[in-house]
Amino acid sequence: MIILIKWLALSLAIMFVGWVIPGITISNFVTALLAAVVIALVNTVIKPILIFLTLPINILTLGLFILVINALLFMFVAYLVPGIEVDGFWSAFLGALLLSILSVGISWL
Repeated sequence: MIILIKWLALSLAIMFVGWVIPGITISNFVTALLAAVVIALVNTVIKPILIFLTLPINILTLGLFILVINALLFMFVAYLVPGIEVDGFWSAFLGALLLSILSVGISWL
């Protein structure tokens, strides 16, 4: 039951990001539900590998390069899920940053 609530909350957060950040368009709530699943899978499988591969640059930037990785993964999810449009890197950067902040709040559920 709690997984379903977190999934719906993440979907609402994705819709909110699409509403607040210019350059990000989410077509409907079903798209946001699918995007939430894809984001969870990408964060579980691909993100740890990328963080490991970019460890030297992460150390040099004191971990700030993870924000760039989040933005690139956000753009990748937008590429995979039909109905999500991201206009550029900075839109993806701001969207990923806001979604990360909202996800911290969702994890407290």
